[in-house]
Amino acid sequence: MNLQARNDKRDLILAKGAQVMTRRGYHGTGVLEIVKAAGIPKGSFYHYFASKEDFALQALEYLYSPRLARYRSALTSLASPPCQRIVGYYAELLAHFSRQQSPEYHCFIGSLSFEMAELSQPIGHRVESILTQSVSTLADCLEQARLEGELDSDTDCHALAEFIGNAWEGALLRMKVGRSVAPLEIFLAQLERLLKVR
Repeated sequence: MNLQARNDKRDLILAKGAQVMTRRGYHGTGVLEIVKAAGIPKGSFYHYFASKEDFALQALEYLYSPRLARYRSALTSLASPPCQRIVGYYAELLAHFSRQQSPEYHCFIGSLSFEMAELSQPIGHRVESILTQSVSTLADCLEQARLEGELDSDTDCHALAEFIGNAWEGALLRMKVGRSVAPLEIFLAQLERLLKVR
């Protein structure tokens, strides 16, 4: 098997297996469920992953590296002022969920962190690293907004980024429970007020 084919097969297992693990949880998902979802023999799993924990670590990287890259790209674009970039990014996410007939959100990182952050140090560290990168990206954009006079000069941009990130995660959870985008609409309206974007 050439390298490209090997990577494609690994990516297929990661994509399908992560979907199963998000819905069933880490402890509720065995290697058998992962390989069945990917349509491969059980023995093939161990050609790509040393263990279920190794699978979870690689799945975090597979899913969140491109998401972080998109977030950085959106928040560093020079097409609009910093605060508008932030609001625009979340407005697009709201539009995405609004197009769904019954809004659904399955969060792999949320599911893993709830179950495994304390039980598996490697998973806990990887989750924290991803969340820290996200906050750092947002804080950098907020700092640019502060320097350009969009925010008060004494704004603690890192604390504000933490607050926005946590508020968004909470809004997603409420959307998932209520199957309604109303919590996201409230989040966006308050974000616009907070960042003084009209």
